[in-house]
Amino acid sequence: MTPSNQHDEKKPFPWHLVFFLGPGLLIYVVFSVYPLLDTLVLSLYNEQQGQSNFVGLQNFITLITDDTWSQAFWNALGNNFKFFAIHMLVQNPIGLLLAVLLSTPKLRLSGTYRTLIFMPTMLSVVIIGFVWQLLLSPIWGISEDFLYNIGLGQYFDAWLGKEGSALITLAFISVWQFVGIPMMLIYATLLNIPDDIVDASVVDGANSFQTFWHIKLPLILPTIAMVSILTFVANFNAFELIYAVKGALAGPNFSTDLMGTFFYRTFFGFQLQQGSASMGAAVATLMFLIILVGVMLFLFFIQRRIQRFQF
Repeated sequence: MTPSNQHDEKKPFPWHLVFFLGPGLLIYVVFSVYPLLDTLVLSLYNEQQGQSNFVGLQNFITLITDDTWSQAFWNALGNNFKFFAIHMLVQNPIGLLLAVLLSTPKLRLSGTYRTLIFMPTMLSVVIIGFVWQLLLSPIWGISEDFLYNIGLGQYFDAWLGKEGSALITLAFISVWQFVGIPMMLIYATLLNIPDDIVDASVVDGANSFQTFWHIKLPLILPTIAMVSILTFVANFNAFELIYAVKGALAGPNFSTDLMGTFFYRTFFGFQLQQGSASMGAAVATLMFLIILVGVMLFLFFIQRRIQRFQF
């Protein structure tokens, strides 16, 4: 067979790719791509007297500028940024510290500690919210007696019942539950660092802190960046804990309202507020755009500048 004849022959269609990728791709399109596109389209319409009318970007303009909607929207968005900031400044540093401590070779029972810290992440958010609501209750909770027993009773307050402390308290509860995730991700990366690199720094006279700061930390920065992105996405999708503890109204006086609970009330309605599918789709679209822009900015300005090392 001549070379020209070989080029003329057509390669068989890779049906095996269709067989293996087809089911997963179909599930992804049906349950992810289609709902996303349908939400984007729905946000451009408005329902009046049972009929859908195309209004373009009017729903977004109403949501951001109208007095009826804008105050609740900006309040929820601001609370979401506070919720995210607490996780970034508290959860991730604690996760990093725990990962460093658990990766210490001389630490005994590190596997037990690791399991106990990670265990709350496997529990239902509803259970976590109910338990902490009982613990912090001024009526039947044990927090007040515990603080008095250790000499800090004067600092006890109804943290979940006050506007100034409710959101911060819920954020700390969320930090307690999910701190195991950044801990495990960073812990796995620390274990992947070759011992030769660490031993070389010790031979050069570096102490434990210098070894971590100049050797280990630069090597785990990509993982810390990934943890930051996951934290951002998860916090702007947060809903369960707020709903389980404070309900759809996210009290007191909407002080714990996040984009997730605001979307719930807007789309499904609650008590005297009538639900609106089109306005709910507009809220969901803005949530998607905020997450998309935030992730793209992080990837462009931070992630691309982080040097990656292969071991």
